[in-house]
Amino acid sequence: MNQTTNAILMIRPVAFRMNEQTAVNNYYQKVLDGLLPATVNAKAQQEFDAFVAQLRAVGIQVIVVEDTTDTDTPDSIFPNNWISFHENGDVVLYPMFAENRRLERREDILDVLEDEGFVVNEIMDYTSAETEGYYLEGTGSIVLDRENGKAYCALSPRADEELFIEFCEDFEYTPVIFEAFQTVADERKLIYHTNVMMCIGDTFAVICADCIDDKKERKMVLDSLRGDEKEIILITEAQLNNFAGNMLEVIGANERRYLVMSASAYQSLTKKQIAQLEEHLTILKANLDTIEACGGGSARCMMAEIFLPMATV
Repeated sequence: MNQTTNAILMIRPVAFRMNEQTAVNNYYQKVLDGLLPATVNAKAQQEFDAFVAQLRAVGIQVIVVEDTTDTDTPDSIFPNNWISFHENGDVVLYPMFAENRRLERREDILDVLEDEGFVVNEIMDYTSAETEGYYLEGTGSIVLDRENGKAYCALSPRADEELFIEFCEDFEYTPVIFEAFQTVADERKLIYHTNVMMCIGDTFAVICADCIDDKKERKMVLDSLRGDEKEIILITEAQLNNFAGNMLEVIGANERRYLVMSASAYQSLTKKQIAQLEEHLTILKANLDTIEACGGGSARCMMAEIFLPMATV
């Protein structure tokens, strides 16, 4: 199984704003005072369009689908939470914590991918868990090491342990389960998504190990990564707050590898960390200030990786 892909699905926002329903446990979201909703959305669209152009300029295949005004979906710019695509042609639909995020799931997006030549074999649908109050928010909650058959999950109100284990059994991943915390007003609170505090590339892993308060769990996670010969690049909680954990490795033209992150994530890194990362691949950074502030998510959240097979002519 490949760890990285050349193809990405992205959703262009039409009514982006801070989502009140997710702010209850996403402590990265902020209200931008004095900005009209239309202004916030326009800024997000500018950042989105520039980001897509950057990705395409280096040969990454980006399939952009416009969000619709038919539904109230302020977080539609983060599709990786409700859908994932797998090499065997499986598509997974995930149960979402916020009710208005459930409206992001659109079957017509699969039609768009099939029109682009991708093959969809089977849809695995876990969304019925919503009715019982259990959630697992895609590759936000789960950080996959596809190559080594491992799935990492920091448990939270948006990442249910039993549901995660069910996913791992269905897709034959070994589960790596732990809890990760951040300091909010002097309190340690669970981090809402695993992909905020760690990123796994082909030959490296970026992780805020300080978030894993339990020493045994921390050692277990780091041992697991080292056992798969990943170079571990540790980040601090201050860097985490600048979305330095929210990165994704993708493949551009001529098989060149890129680590995609936001400008704020890049600016928070030390020269040593940047040098460590550049031993493995090329860094691509995008200004996502509005999206990060209002959405509480960053570069990785905006990209749903497409691993689906291509149709043979």
